[in-house]
Amino acid sequence: MSLETLISQIQERSSNAEPLGKKLKFDLGEDKIHIDGTGDSNTISTNDDEADTTIEVSPDDFQKLLDGDLNPMGAVMA
Repeated sequence: MSLETLISQIQERSSNAEPLGKKLKFDLGEDKIHIDGTGDSNTISTNDDEADTTIEVSPDDFQKLLDGDLNPMGAVMA
């Protein structure tokens, strides 16, 4: 799955969600996905900016999380 596809999926979902009120970064190794929810809406970018929380996850596991094929709590515990 390409980074552009992942970002597109996140943008689609975040457009229907309230702003997070914080900054969140997914560290996929070489690629980063940054969600800035401190404004009127959630803004998605590939910037490696500072975040309130950073989650390190492989691109494959991240896609599984988005697809609902990986339980987030189970992934943390494993």
